[in-house]
Amino acid sequence: MTTRLVVIGAGMATGRVLEHLFESEAGYDVTLFNAEPRGNYNRIMLSPVLAGDKSYADIVTHDADWYEVNGVTCRFGERIAQIDRVAKTVTAANGDVVPYDKLLFGTGSNPFMIPLPGHDLEGVIAYRDLEDTERMMALGASNKVVVIGGGLLGLEAAAGMAARGVDVTVVHIMAHLMERQLDEAAGYLLRKALVDKGITVKCSANSKEILGENGHVRALLLDDGTELPCDLLVMAVGIRPNTALAQEAGLAVGKGIHVDDQMVTSDADILAVGECVEHDGAIFGLVAPLYDQAKVAAQTLTGAEAAFVQKELSTKLKVTGCDLFSAGDFMDGPGREDIVFRDPGRGVYRRLVIADNVVVGAVMYGDTADSNWFFGLIRDKTDIAGMRDTLIFGPAYQGGTPLDPLAGVAALPRDAEICGCNGICKGQIEDAIAAGATDLGAVRATTKASGSCGTCTGLVEQVLAVTLGDDFVLPAAQSICACTDMTHEDVRRMIKSQRLTSMPAVWQECGWKTSCGCHVCRPALNFYLLADWPLEYRDDPQSRFINERKHANIQKDGTFSVVPRMWGGITTPNELRAIADAADKYMVPTVKVTGGQRIDLLGVRSEDLPDIWADLNAAGMVSGHAYSKGLRTVKTCVGTDHCRFGTQDSTGLGIKLEKQLWGAWTPHKLKLGVSGCPRNCAEATCKDIGVICVDSGYQVSIGGAAGMDVKETELLVQVTTEREAVDVIKAVTQLYRENAKYLDRIYKWMGKVGLDWISERIVDDLDSRMALVDRFEVSQSIYRKDPWAEHASTRAETYRPLANLSLEAAE
Repeated sequence: MTTRLVVIGAGMATGRVLEHLFESEAGYDVTLFNAEPRGNYNRIMLSPVLAGDKSYADIVTHDADWYEVNGVTCRFGERIAQIDRVAKTVTAANGDVVPYDKLLFGTGSNPFMIPLPGHDLEGVIAYRDLEDTERMMALGASNKVVVIGGGLLGLEAAAGMAARGVDVTVVHIMAHLMERQLDEAAGYLLRKALVDKGITVKCSANSKEILGENGHVRALLLDDGTELPCDLLVMAVGIRPNTALAQEAGLAVGKGIHVDDQMVTSDADILAVGECVEHDGAIFGLVAPLYDQAKVAAQTLTGAEAAFVQKELSTKLKVTGCDLFSAGDFMDGPGREDIVFRDPGRGVYRRLVIADNVVVGAVMYGDTADSNWFFGLIRDKTDIAGMRDTLIFGPAYQGGTPLDPLAGVAALPRDAEICGCNGICKGQIEDAIAAGATDLGAVRATTKASGSCGTCTGLVEQVLAVTLGDDFVLPAAQSICACTDMTHEDVRRMIKSQRLTSMPAVWQECGWKTSCGCHVCRPALNFYLLADWPLEYRDDPQSRFINERKHANIQKDGTFSVVPRMWGGITTPNELRAIADAADKYMVPTVKVTGGQRIDLLGVRSEDLPDIWADLNAAGMVSGHAYSKGLRTVKTCVGTDHCRFGTQDSTGLGIKLEKQLWGAWTPHKLKLGVSGCPRNCAEATCKDIGVICVDSGYQVSIGGAAGMDVKETELLVQVTTEREAVDVIKAVTQLYRENAKYLDRIYKWMGKVGLDWISERIVDDLDSRMALVDRFEVSQSIYRKDPWAEHASTRAETYRPLANLSLEAAE
């Protein structure tokens, strides 16, 4: 017999209960009532809808098809008027009586309206649902709005309307914004960012009366006599659990509907989840505990054993484009000390509160990449005495390693929480990736990570980047990053047409939204400037990904992979001895032959990198650039030297190509292959650039791939001499450098411009070919350096500023 379940409220919590319930195939017949005339949608994402970044359709979590497939009877736009617990029925406002076996409350919360004189005037609204959002979206540049409340909702409402050109004033009774989540310093930075967006902010301001005219709001009067004219007044001062219906039904109610660990109310057949509940004296407003409750409620309904446990929570938010994080207790007190880092130029602030060598609180503004690591220290009560001097810089600085978001993510343990809303840890995301979820959308669909508030999206992408390595591709986006509305193509065109030769020039001329770029756009800008203006621009190592900064490939456990270069795959006994000695000396756990005919030393500790480089340099070996967006390897077969089928000296050509192309920065990694005959033992036809040697010369093909996409190269040209082959390959490389989008492999670039376009500039126009060769060689004369040797000779200078920075932060 099917069990009848009636659900009151189509909120995020009840929606998640239904998801779990249907996954379990428990056989419930579900009727869903909702006072709003619609089903489940993500209320957290109303702010992007208000700002115009998303539409309502984008934030719907369950559409009509989902309800139909799962057999849900939808009663949207209908309120429940009465519950008869004895008869086990609910009565809708229209008089319909619906029986239930189990009843689930998800009535949420009501916005609190300050009972100021005039609060019932037309034009005084809360910010709670889609109707409120649409009311604000209808305003334009001719309108004035006052928002009462400097918390998250109030600021998001203000920012969304300001983005539409509305004249907005925020009124907050406390001395700084978001005082529950931020300390005074972070609150100041947030206020400054809002003011920079054109929003007027009044803190320590007490509202006295709402003034009206002809029944409509016209101004807010403050107690100091100031009048703030407005066409709309938005109250965003908090919420209260919606318990009226439960109270009328005789359920136990305090601040919220009382529930036990199984989310069962004082009636064994009635459960409750979400903002309407009270558990062990606590009520809930963040989505993470609501989803925990939903999972437990679903398990209770299916008869499984489960218990809701309140967890220590952190708050990670994005307010008006500003990243914020707070956790623990960050209030001052006896026996406590602060570590504070401020970088006003970048708008970055970090404060840690320490007691007895344990971090008890943290506040971060502007850069929250390490927030999960700091939260883990708070949660686990980790003794930080041994890392006190570098603690403020996050996990990537422990052991003296330069700070980098990917290093921090790589250092996180598998049980580190990545998505707080859904309780998804790093290990779950890694497992999903291993099972085939190789992009953000797939990870989101599989694990729900980044699928709620979206603030962890960047962190999820970093886990993808660390796990997939070079196979990770940044998701396609309209703009190069959040710093600008311009695309990669727009930025590249501007750099060339206006001869912009520095990052500040690009930021200024392109109208960047931030003054210094972010970790997404800076590597791209650095490459574009380097490729277009090699004589004027100097490479910025801090604008490179961690692999290129460290001159080694980071692994998922935070160690590194070191690959010395072997020209054309040729090595000597002395080189092999040096590699074996280095593997022994630095206790390298894995030594592997790569697909590119090189030897990979896997598992090298970060602190050992300069020394292992020095030892390999002393044996005459240089970096293999296995970490770079540049030439990786030139794979060869033995050719005419040894093979009876060889038609040309493929090994010699491969060595020449590698020695002339190594160290060249390109939009993505670059792999070459040279096969001595059409039997193709060097697999040249699946490389970015491949050469097949034939009796009459050399066939040069481009655009191959053998990773997540499998592509065969396409023939560009056949030439008769080795010199011509080398020139063609240099020209292709330079044309790719000058025109491709950053992080596009050659085959993706070729798919956009076409093989004919490339051929016109390299095959048909000899002058164009040689001009490309000349520009490539100019760039090589400046940038072709062995980073291992260079880093070893300058590492004292490299680390000295970090020591100064640590001292300054400690003070």
